[in-house]
Order: sequence, then C-alpha cells, then structure tokens
Amino acid sequence: MKYEELGLYIREQRVAMGKSLNEFAIEIDVDSAILSRIENLKQDIKLTVLRKIAKGFSKQPSEFLSEFEKFKN
Repeated sequence: MKYEELGLYIREQRVAMGKSLNEFAIEIDVDSAILSRIENLKQDIKLTVLRKIAKGFSKQPSEFLSEFEKFKN
C-alpha cells in the first residue's frame, strides 16, 4: 500500500473531529507548519510524527494506517 495521500486522510479525519490545524497541532505537539505540509502532501511523515498523529485520533499507528488502507480501497 502506498501512503502518498495519507496527509489528505489526516486532514479529513481532523476536520471530521471539528479541529483546526493549529488546534490539532498543539494537542499532538507537532509544529503546525509541519502538519500543514503533511496534509498538503509536501512532506513525508516521520514515524515519530505518525505516532503523535495516531494518538491524537486515539489510535495506535498500525490501527490508523489500517483504517487509511480501508478508506483508500
């Protein structure tokens, strides 16, 4: 599975939670500029950031990626 569009999925999930980019970035302790670049597919996601993002959605990274794979199919 390719994860090139994972940032779009992250944005969709964040918006579904009713969180702004800045609000979510603060909650997960990730720089908002980094999160913005990830959501706009301009930067790849490091594993440490993926862990924080998944935790922000109350999921384990593997669970979050599994849901993304189902979403893409």
